[in-house]
Amino acid sequence: MASSPLTASALPCHLQALLEAGVRRRELGYRGRFAPSPTGALHRGNLRTALLSWLHARLRGGQWLLRIDDLDTPRNRSGAEAAILADLRWLGLTWDGEVLRQSERRGLYGTALSALRRQGLLYPCRCSRRLLADVSAPHGALAVYPGFCRDRGGGWGPEQGRLPSWRLRLAAGALRWPEAYAPPGALDAEAAIGDVVLRRADGFLAYHLATAVDELSLGISDVVRGDDLWSATGAQVAVMAALGAAPPSYGHVPLWRDAEGRRLSKREGAEGLDGYRQRGLDAAAVLGELAASAALVPPGSRLSAAELLQELSPGRLDRALRALQP
Repeated sequence: MASSPLTASALPCHLQALLEAGVRRRELGYRGRFAPSPTGALHRGNLRTALLSWLHARLRGGQWLLRIDDLDTPRNRSGAEAAILADLRWLGLTWDGEVLRQSERRGLYGTALSALRRQGLLYPCRCSRRLLADVSAPHGALAVYPGFCRDRGGGWGPEQGRLPSWRLRLAAGALRWPEAYAPPGALDAEAAIGDVVLRRADGFLAYHLATAVDELSLGISDVVRGDDLWSATGAQVAVMAALGAAPPSYGHVPLWRDAEGRRLSKREGAEGLDGYRQRGLDAAAVLGELAASAALVPPGSRLSAAELLQELSPGRLDRALRALQP
Protein backbone atom coordinates (compact mmCIF):
# COMPACT_ATOMS: atom_id res chain seq x y z
CA MET A 1 0.00 0.00 0.00
CA ALA A 2 1.05 3.63 -0.26
CA SER A 3 2.22 5.52 2.79
CA SER A 4 -0.62 6.91 4.86
CA PRO A 5 -3.37 8.03 2.44
CA LEU A 6 -4.67 11.55 2.45
CA THR A 7 -7.67 12.15 4.65
CA ALA A 8 -10.58 13.97 3.08
CA SER A 9 -9.77 17.05 5.15
CA ALA A 10 -6.28 17.20 3.59
CA LEU A 11 -7.69 17.58 0.09
CA PRO A 12 -8.75 20.95 -1.35
CA CYS A 13 -12.53 21.19 -1.30
CA HIS A 14 -13.01 21.11 -5.07
CA LEU A 15 -10.74 18.08 -5.50
CA GLN A 16 -12.44 16.28 -2.63
CA ALA A 17 -15.83 17.00 -4.20
CA LEU A 18 -14.69 15.68 -7.59
CA LEU A 19 -13.31 12.46 -6.14
CA GLU A 20 -16.39 11.85 -4.03
CA ALA A 21 -18.63 12.49 -7.04
CA GLY A 22 -16.55 10.00 -9.04
CA VAL A 23 -16.98 7.32 -6.38
CA ARG A 24 -20.74 7.91 -6.38
CA ARG A 25 -20.82 7.79 -10.18
CA ARG A 26 -19.25 4.32 -10.16
CA GLU A 27 -22.11 3.07 -8.06
CA LEU A 28 -24.65 4.12 -10.70
CA GLY A 29 -23.42 1.64 -13.29
CA TYR A 30 -20.71 0.71 -15.77
CA ARG A 31 -18.46 3.51 -17.00
CA GLY A 32 -15.50 2.61 -19.21
CA ARG A 33 -13.03 4.56 -21.31
CA PHE A 34 -10.54 4.39 -24.16
CA ALA A 35 -7.47 6.60 -23.76
CA PRO A 36 -5.15 6.78 -26.79
CA SER A 37 -2.16 9.10 -27.04
CA PRO A 38 -2.05 11.39 -30.11
CA THR A 39 1.42 10.23 -31.15
CA GLY A 40 0.31 8.81 -34.48
CA ALA A 41 -2.46 6.90 -36.19
CA LEU A 42 -4.10 3.98 -34.41
CA HIS A 43 -2.69 0.69 -35.69
CA ARG A 44 -4.77 -2.47 -35.88
CA GLY A 45 -3.69 -3.56 -32.39
CA ASN A 46 -4.94 -0.26 -30.93
CA LEU A 47 -8.13 -0.62 -32.96
CA ARG A 48 -8.78 -4.12 -31.64
CA THR A 49 -8.27 -2.98 -28.05
CA ALA A 50 -10.66 -0.07 -28.66
CA LEU A 51 -13.23 -2.49 -30.06
CA LEU A 52 -12.91 -4.86 -27.09
CA SER A 53 -13.20 -1.97 -24.62
CA TRP A 54 -16.27 -0.62 -26.48
CA LEU A 55 -17.93 -4.03 -26.58
CA HIS A 56 -17.24 -4.60 -22.89
CA ALA A 57 -19.06 -1.37 -22.07
CA ARG A 58 -21.93 -1.60 -24.53
CA LEU A 59 -22.75 -5.24 -23.75
CA ARG A 60 -23.23 -4.21 -20.13
CA GLY A 61 -25.38 -1.21 -20.99
CA GLY A 62 -22.61 1.12 -19.85
CA GLN A 63 -21.03 4.37 -20.93
CA TRP A 64 -17.79 4.53 -22.91
CA LEU A 65 -15.71 7.72 -22.65
CA LEU A 66 -12.95 8.86 -24.96
CA ARG A 67 -9.94 10.50 -23.30
CA ILE A 68 -6.92 11.79 -25.22
CA ASP A 69 -3.74 11.30 -23.18
CA ASP A 70 -1.82 14.26 -24.58
CA LEU A 71 0.22 15.48 -21.61
CA ASP A 72 3.58 14.47 -23.12
CA THR A 73 3.49 17.26 -25.67
CA PRO A 74 6.92 16.60 -27.30
CA ARG A 75 5.59 13.22 -28.47
CA ASN A 76 2.24 14.50 -29.80
CA ARG A 77 1.88 14.68 -33.57
CA SER A 78 -0.10 17.28 -35.45
CA GLY A 79 -3.34 15.86 -36.79
CA ALA A 80 -3.13 12.63 -34.77
CA GLU A 81 -6.10 13.39 -32.53
CA ALA A 82 -8.34 14.22 -35.49
CA ALA A 83 -7.27 10.99 -37.17
CA ILE A 84 -8.07 8.96 -34.03
CA LEU A 85 -11.56 10.45 -33.79
CA ALA A 86 -12.20 9.87 -37.49
CA ASP A 87 -11.05 6.24 -37.31
CA LEU A 88 -13.30 5.45 -34.34
CA ARG A 89 -16.27 7.09 -36.03
CA TRP A 90 -15.61 5.20 -39.29
CA LEU A 91 -15.74 1.92 -37.38
CA GLY A 92 -18.91 2.94 -35.54
CA LEU A 93 -17.24 3.01 -32.11
CA THR A 94 -19.15 5.98 -30.73
CA TRP A 95 -18.35 7.47 -27.34
CA ASP A 96 -20.45 9.21 -24.71
CA GLY A 97 -20.12 12.91 -23.98
CA GLU A 98 -17.42 15.29 -25.12
CA VAL A 99 -13.88 14.20 -25.90
CA LEU A 100 -11.73 14.59 -22.76
CA ARG A 101 -8.16 15.83 -23.04
CA GLN A 102 -5.59 15.51 -20.29
CA SER A 103 -3.94 18.72 -21.47
CA GLU A 104 -7.10 20.54 -20.38
CA ARG A 105 -7.03 18.96 -16.91
CA ARG A 106 -3.52 19.94 -15.79
CA GLY A 107 -4.87 22.13 -13.02
CA LEU A 108 -6.66 19.18 -11.47
CA TYR A 109 -3.55 17.00 -11.56
CA GLY A 110 -1.46 19.82 -10.13
CA THR A 111 -3.90 20.22 -7.24
CA ALA A 112 -3.64 16.51 -6.42
CA LEU A 113 0.15 16.66 -6.66
CA SER A 114 0.34 19.65 -4.31
CA ALA A 115 -1.95 17.95 -1.79
CA LEU A 116 0.27 14.85 -1.75
CA ARG A 117 3.36 16.99 -1.30
CA ARG A 118 1.86 19.02 1.55
CA GLN A 119 1.12 15.79 3.40
CA GLY A 120 4.74 14.67 3.13
CA LEU A 121 3.98 11.76 0.80
CA LEU A 122 6.43 12.94 -1.89
CA TYR A 123 10.17 13.48 -1.93
CA PRO A 124 12.56 15.04 -4.47
CA CYS A 125 14.68 12.64 -6.52
CA ARG A 126 17.80 13.79 -8.34
CA CYS A 127 18.84 10.49 -9.89
CA SER A 128 19.84 10.88 -13.52
CA ARG A 129 18.50 8.69 -16.29
CA ARG A 130 21.99 7.32 -16.81
CA LEU A 131 22.27 6.28 -13.16
CA LEU A 132 18.87 4.60 -13.22
CA ALA A 133 19.68 2.87 -16.51
CA ASP A 134 22.87 1.45 -14.95
CA VAL A 135 20.93 -0.14 -12.07
CA SER A 136 17.71 -1.01 -13.91
CA ALA A 137 16.31 -4.50 -14.25
CA PRO A 138 17.44 -6.73 -17.15
CA HIS A 139 15.72 -6.29 -20.51
CA GLY A 140 12.15 -7.55 -20.31
CA ALA A 141 11.84 -7.13 -16.55
CA LEU A 142 10.17 -4.27 -14.72
CA ALA A 143 12.70 -1.71 -13.53
CA VAL A 144 12.23 -0.86 -9.85
CA TYR A 145 13.58 2.36 -8.36
CA PRO A 146 16.16 1.41 -5.68
CA GLY A 147 15.37 4.34 -3.38
CA PHE A 148 18.63 6.27 -3.64
CA CYS A 149 17.01 9.62 -2.78
CA ARG A 150 14.47 8.45 -0.19
CA ASP A 151 16.46 9.74 2.77
CA ARG A 152 18.69 12.19 0.96
CA GLY A 153 16.95 15.33 2.15
CA GLY A 154 17.56 18.59 0.37
CA GLY A 155 15.20 21.06 -1.20
CA TRP A 156 12.82 21.06 -4.12
CA GLY A 157 14.60 23.78 -6.07
CA PRO A 158 17.22 23.44 -8.80
CA GLU A 159 20.68 22.08 -8.06
CA GLN A 160 23.37 22.50 -10.69
CA GLY A 161 20.67 23.85 -12.97
CA ARG A 162 18.47 20.77 -12.70
CA LEU A 163 15.14 20.31 -10.94
CA PRO A 164 14.32 17.04 -9.19
CA SER A 165 11.59 14.63 -10.13
CA TRP A 166 8.92 14.10 -7.47
CA ARG A 167 8.35 10.56 -6.20
CA LEU A 168 5.54 9.06 -4.16
CA ARG A 169 6.96 7.16 -1.20
CA LEU A 170 5.45 3.66 -1.02
CA ALA A 171 5.29 1.55 2.10
CA ALA A 172 6.09 -2.14 1.97
CA GLY A 173 3.18 -4.42 1.18
CA ALA A 174 1.02 -5.60 -1.69
CA LEU A 175 -0.97 -3.36 -4.00
CA ARG A 176 -4.08 -5.15 -5.28
CA TRP A 177 -6.77 -4.51 -7.85
CA PRO A 178 -9.70 -6.47 -9.33
CA GLU A 179 -8.51 -8.22 -12.52
CA ALA A 180 -10.80 -9.98 -15.01
CA TYR A 181 -8.52 -11.58 -17.60
CA ALA A 182 -4.80 -11.23 -16.90
CA PRO A 183 -2.91 -12.72 -13.91
CA PRO A 184 -4.35 -11.75 -10.49
CA GLY A 185 -3.97 -8.05 -9.75
CA ALA A 186 -1.27 -7.92 -7.08
CA LEU A 187 2.23 -6.45 -7.00
CA ASP A 188 4.59 -5.92 -4.11
CA ALA A 189 5.18 -2.20 -3.66
CA GLU A 190 8.81 -2.48 -2.65
CA ALA A 191 9.99 -5.36 -4.84
CA ALA A 192 7.93 -4.88 -8.00
CA ILE A 193 6.97 -1.19 -8.21
CA GLY A 194 9.25 1.15 -6.27
CA ASP A 195 8.56 4.80 -5.45
CA VAL A 196 6.54 6.26 -8.31
CA VAL A 197 7.48 9.43 -10.23
CA LEU A 198 4.52 11.82 -10.24
CA ARG A 199 6.28 14.85 -11.71
CA ARG A 200 9.24 14.48 -14.01
CA ALA A 201 12.43 16.50 -13.69
CA ASP A 202 11.52 18.37 -16.87
CA GLY A 203 8.35 19.62 -15.16
CA PHE A 204 5.90 17.35 -17.00
CA LEU A 205 3.20 15.73 -14.90
CA ALA A 206 3.59 11.98 -15.00
CA TYR A 207 1.27 9.50 -16.70
CA HIS A 208 0.53 7.56 -13.51
CA LEU A 209 -0.65 10.66 -11.64
CA ALA A 210 -2.91 11.91 -14.44
CA THR A 211 -4.37 8.48 -15.13
CA ALA A 212 -5.11 7.76 -11.47
CA VAL A 213 -6.79 11.14 -10.95
CA ASP A 214 -8.83 10.70 -14.11
CA GLU A 215 -10.07 7.19 -13.26
CA LEU A 216 -11.26 8.48 -9.88
CA SER A 217 -12.69 11.88 -10.81
CA LEU A 218 -14.44 10.60 -13.95
CA GLY A 219 -16.05 7.73 -12.07
CA ILE A 220 -14.47 5.02 -14.22
CA SER A 221 -15.72 1.65 -13.01
CA ASP A 222 -14.01 -0.66 -15.54
CA VAL A 223 -10.82 -0.35 -17.58
CA VAL A 224 -10.22 -2.68 -20.52
CA ARG A 225 -6.78 -2.13 -22.05
CA GLY A 226 -3.72 -3.95 -23.39
CA ASP A 227 -1.83 -6.32 -21.11
CA ASP A 228 1.36 -4.34 -21.68
CA LEU A 229 -0.09 -1.98 -19.05
CA TRP A 230 -0.73 -4.68 -16.44
CA SER A 231 2.50 -3.89 -14.56
CA ALA A 232 1.75 -0.14 -14.70
CA THR A 233 -1.48 -0.73 -12.82
CA GLY A 234 0.31 -1.14 -9.51
CA ALA A 235 1.74 2.38 -9.71
CA GLN A 236 -1.65 3.85 -10.57
CA VAL A 237 -3.33 1.92 -7.76
CA ALA A 238 -0.68 3.33 -5.40
CA VAL A 239 -1.60 6.89 -6.39
CA MET A 240 -5.30 6.15 -5.94
CA ALA A 241 -4.62 4.67 -2.51
CA ALA A 242 -2.64 7.77 -1.54
CA LEU A 243 -5.68 9.83 -2.54
CA GLY A 244 -7.82 7.64 -0.30
CA ALA A 245 -9.78 5.82 -3.01
CA ALA A 246 -10.12 2.29 -4.37
CA PRO A 247 -9.23 1.44 -7.99
CA PRO A 248 -11.68 0.45 -10.72
CA SER A 249 -11.92 -3.11 -12.05
CA TYR A 250 -9.41 -3.98 -14.77
CA GLY A 251 -9.44 -6.31 -17.73
CA HIS A 252 -6.03 -6.50 -19.40
CA VAL A 253 -6.29 -8.17 -22.80
CA PRO A 254 -3.48 -9.67 -24.90
CA LEU A 255 -1.95 -7.46 -27.56
CA TRP A 256 -2.26 -8.37 -31.21
CA ARG A 257 1.11 -9.66 -32.39
CA ASP A 258 2.63 -10.25 -35.80
CA ALA A 259 3.61 -13.62 -37.26
CA GLU A 260 6.94 -13.48 -35.38
CA GLY A 261 5.19 -12.83 -32.07
CA ARG A 262 6.20 -9.17 -31.89
CA ARG A 263 3.67 -6.66 -30.58
CA LEU A 264 2.31 -4.21 -33.11
CA SER A 265 3.39 -0.62 -32.56
CA LYS A 266 3.16 2.83 -34.09
CA ARG A 267 6.95 3.00 -34.03
CA GLU A 268 7.20 0.00 -36.36
CA GLY A 269 4.54 1.46 -38.63
CA ALA A 270 1.98 -1.28 -38.00
CA GLU A 271 -0.97 -1.10 -40.35
CA GLY A 272 -3.85 1.21 -39.49
CA LEU A 273 -7.07 2.02 -41.28
CA ASP A 274 -5.27 3.65 -44.22
CA GLY A 275 -3.58 0.34 -44.93
CA TYR A 276 -6.88 -1.50 -44.74
CA ARG A 277 -8.50 0.99 -47.10
CA GLN A 278 -5.62 0.70 -49.56
CA ARG A 279 -6.35 -3.04 -49.64
CA GLY A 280 -9.94 -2.23 -50.54
CA LEU A 281 -11.52 -3.14 -47.19
CA ASP A 282 -14.54 -1.23 -45.95
CA ALA A 283 -15.60 -0.74 -42.33
CA ALA A 284 -17.62 -3.98 -42.21
CA ALA A 285 -14.64 -6.02 -43.42
CA VAL A 286 -12.23 -4.32 -41.01
CA LEU A 287 -14.53 -4.89 -38.04
CA GLY A 288 -14.86 -8.50 -39.09
CA GLU A 289 -11.09 -8.93 -39.16
CA LEU A 290 -10.63 -7.20 -35.79
CA ALA A 291 -13.36 -9.32 -34.18
CA ALA A 292 -12.12 -12.55 -35.80
CA SER A 293 -8.62 -11.93 -34.40
CA ALA A 294 -10.16 -12.28 -30.93
CA ALA A 295 -12.25 -15.32 -31.98
CA LEU A 296 -15.49 -13.38 -31.61
CA VAL A 297 -16.70 -14.18 -35.15
CA PRO A 298 -15.51 -16.53 -37.91
CA PRO A 299 -12.72 -15.31 -40.22
CA GLY A 300 -14.04 -13.43 -43.23
CA SER A 301 -17.04 -12.01 -41.39
CA ARG A 302 -18.47 -8.68 -42.47
CA LEU A 303 -20.59 -6.77 -39.98
CA SER A 304 -21.13 -3.38 -38.34
CA ALA A 305 -20.36 -2.56 -34.74
CA ALA A 306 -24.09 -2.65 -33.97
CA GLU A 307 -24.43 -6.07 -35.62
CA LEU A 308 -21.46 -7.37 -33.65
CA LEU A 309 -23.18 -6.33 -30.43
CA GLN A 310 -26.17 -8.43 -31.46
CA GLU A 311 -23.89 -11.44 -31.96
CA LEU A 312 -22.39 -11.33 -28.48
CA SER A 313 -23.26 -11.45 -24.80
CA PRO A 314 -21.12 -10.35 -21.84
CA GLY A 315 -20.42 -13.98 -20.99
CA ARG A 316 -19.36 -14.88 -24.51
CA LEU A 317 -17.03 -11.89 -24.69
CA ASP A 318 -15.51 -12.81 -21.32
CA ARG A 319 -14.90 -16.40 -22.42
CA ALA A 320 -13.23 -15.24 -25.63
CA LEU A 321 -10.96 -12.80 -23.82
CA ARG A 322 -9.93 -15.41 -21.26
CA ALA A 323 -9.18 -17.84 -24.07
CA LEU A 324 -6.81 -15.29 -25.62
CA GLN A 325 -4.58 -15.35 -22.55
CA PRO A 326 -1.19 -16.98 -23.24
